[in-house]
Amino acid sequence: MRLFTAVTLGTTIESRATAELQRLRALAPHARWVKVEGVHLTLVFLGDVEEARLPSLREALEPVGPRHAPFVLSVGGGGSFGSPARPRVLWADVRGATDALEALQVDTAAVLQPLGFEPEHREYTAHLTLARAKDPRGDPALARCAQALEASDFGEGRVDRLVLFESRGGHYHPRLDVPLTRAG
Repeated sequence: MRLFTAVTLGTTIESRATAELQRLRALAPHARWVKVEGVHLTLVFLGDVEEARLPSLREALEPVGPRHAPFVLSVGGGGSFGSPARPRVLWADVRGATDALEALQVDTAAVLQPLGFEPEHREYTAHLTLARAKDPRGDPALARCAQALEASDFGEGRVDRLVLFESRGGHYHPRLDVPLTRAG
């Protein structure tokens, strides 16, 4: 199973992202666009994991929820990663309680590390990936999309749970929901 931990962003952001992606797809038809179903922010990517390890993942992740209160994020604007002329990734900016999101990411990575899931060695940056270039050298059309994103507003959403997702056949299936229950 290919697993990752993430937070979801709610129906407002999901519906606005759907509309925005339809508009942007026309500008970069050769890019690989994300599926809007289950718009999420990945916290920790675990990779291929045997099903037999699910109980230990549950045991590690369930105590995280009570240590974090729900919080609100908004999504809008954006940019690209890679060369400005030939970006490799198009993303939307995440704003709001990003400190709470980062604290949740750090806590999640810390509880998974003893199970052998090493954190990535780069600092966590909250962003919503929208598209990737098919060409490893990038896609100039994604630069036009980044400009078109500048004034976008996807709205806001309440983050109230940590989710362990399985990625199967291009779809995301929740394997564990951990509510964020600390009083704000």
